Amino acid sequence: MYTLYGKKGSGSAAIEAALTMAGAPYRMVETASWETNDAFRDLLKINPIGQIPTLALPDGSGLSESAAILIHLDVAHPAAGLLPRDEATRAQAIRGLVFIAANCYSAITVIDFPERFCQDMDDSARDRIRAGTRARLHRHWEIFADMFPARPFLAGSDIGALDLYAAVVTKWSGSRAHLAEYRAPFHAALTKVETHPKVAAVFARNWPAK
Repeated sequence: MYTLYGKKGSGSAAIEAALTMAGAPYRMVETASWETNDAFRDLLKINPIGQIPTLALPDGSGLSESAAILIHLDVAHPAAGLLPRDEATRAQAIRGLVFIAANCYSAITVIDFPERFCQDMDDSARDRIRAGTRARLHRHWEIFADMFPARPFLAGSDIGALDLYAAVVTKWSGSRAHLAEYRAPFHAALTKVETHPKVAAVFARNWPAK
C-alpha cells in the first residue's frame, strides 16, 4: 500500500494517475504547505521540505519529486507501461520528465511564491516577476511541445508517464490557453490524455466539470 500526500487539483494528480494505471493500491492524504492540517506533520517526517506530491512507499520511506516518483513507479510496475521499453525512446521520455521538473515546475514556484525570491518586494515588483516568469514558462512549454510531438502520445503509441506529467502540470499551472493558441496540436494531445479511459476518472476528480 502506497500513501500519496497531495492536494486535489495540484501536481499530485500525475502520481495519482500513474498509480491508477499501475493498478497499485494507495490511499490519498490531502495536505499542502499552503493549507496545512494534522497530516502535514506526518508529511514533514518523510519530506522535510513539505512539498507535494510525496509518496510514502510500502516500506515506509518517502519519495519526493514528481519525475523521480514516476520513474520509480515504472520500475516497480513495469507492466503498466509508464515508460517505453525501447531504450532510446525511454531515454527521451525520461529527458522529458526532467525537462518539466527543471524548467516548468520551477517557474510555477516563482509565480506562486515570488516573495521567496525577492526581498522587500512591493506590489509592482511582484507583478513584474510573475509576468516575466509566466512568459518564460510559456516559452518552455513551446519548446517542450516542439521536442515531443504527439505520435499519437508524447512518448509513443500509448499513454505513459510523460503524458500524465505534461497534462497535469499544464492544467494546474494555467498554461492551456496559451498552448491552445500557440501550440494547438500539443494542446489537443493533452486534452486526449485527460479523457483517456485509463485515467479519465482521476482528472475528473481533480478538476470536476463546472
